[in-house]
Amino acid sequence: MMFPTRIHVLALSAILLSACSGSAQQARPQGAADVVATVGSTSITLADVDAQALKMPASSFGNMKLSEALYEARRAALDTMVGDALLDQEAKVRKIDRAALTAQEITSKVAPVTDADVTAWYQANQARVQGAALDQVRGPIQALLTQQRTQSRRDEFLDTLRKNASVKLTLEPPRQAVAEGGRPSRGPADAPVEMIEFSDFQCPYCLKANPTVNQVLSTYGDRIRFVYRHYPLPNHPNARPAAEAAQCANEQGKFWPYHDQLFARGGRLSDADLKTAAGEVGLDAAAFDRCVATHKYKADVDADIAAGDEAGVSGTPAFYINGRMLTGAQPFEVFKHVIDEELARKASR
Repeated sequence: MMFPTRIHVLALSAILLSACSGSAQQARPQGAADVVATVGSTSITLADVDAQALKMPASSFGNMKLSEALYEARRAALDTMVGDALLDQEAKVRKIDRAALTAQEITSKVAPVTDADVTAWYQANQARVQGAALDQVRGPIQALLTQQRTQSRRDEFLDTLRKNASVKLTLEPPRQAVAEGGRPSRGPADAPVEMIEFSDFQCPYCLKANPTVNQVLSTYGDRIRFVYRHYPLPNHPNARPAAEAAQCANEQGKFWPYHDQLFARGGRLSDADLKTAAGEVGLDAAAFDRCVATHKYKADVDADIAAGDEAGVSGTPAFYINGRMLTGAQPFEVFKHVIDEELARKASR
């Protein structure tokens, strides 16, 4: 039985999360014979991975670029294969086969799905059932919840096996070279992880993502450098004035307080709001007003938009973590997964 892997679940959640639409070295391309993972003495080649990955439907990866979708398919297949290798090694130690080990440690420890569980899910997901009666979807809901619980238990068990095993993944993700562009940043220049965000102050998903970005920065501290670049969308009329105003605040050394004030306003970004926010962070009002009125930083915002277009930004927020793209208001766990991988890669070199 093939289980969906944790990274596959994270990838799919990333696709489903919405976004407002409207510096890394590219690794050497890996060939079919290249080893992309080792589990103890077991090696897994890219050809092994592609034998499973290329069977996945393209619809599973939404509107990702082909290179990103291929990586996610390969990574999902690789995680399944690594998990199976761990199970096989543990089964060998116990002198049983993988099926018996799976029954012993995974399926037998999954709590049965009750009628109350099914009803609760049904009531909480009315949009997904599209008006179907509970009795019409009871079976599929029960199967879904059972699969989720089984996957969760499998993940837990594999985590215990990984602690005592030597597992190394060397599958390279696609990376896009994105420059800082001299934009406002937080964190040391030599941090092992660089995260560049292209954002829009009027975008509701950027607003939603902002607390998660703050959680990432507080969690990783000096290990991450964060750079903010502007990408005001044409369907957000107040986004460009807000971006230019933020650069005027940057001129007075107060970009980040002003940035925080704009997001705190929940999308209220009229000219009066921009001036009020400037006063709240202590900007020189006369200098700020002149800067905004003359569109002093229009070229800077234009440059950011051009850089975003070149990098493949199609919606906001868009993040590049050491060149690896994440789009949309992702949960913290998705950021953590990518950042932890990047830190592990740096540490292994």
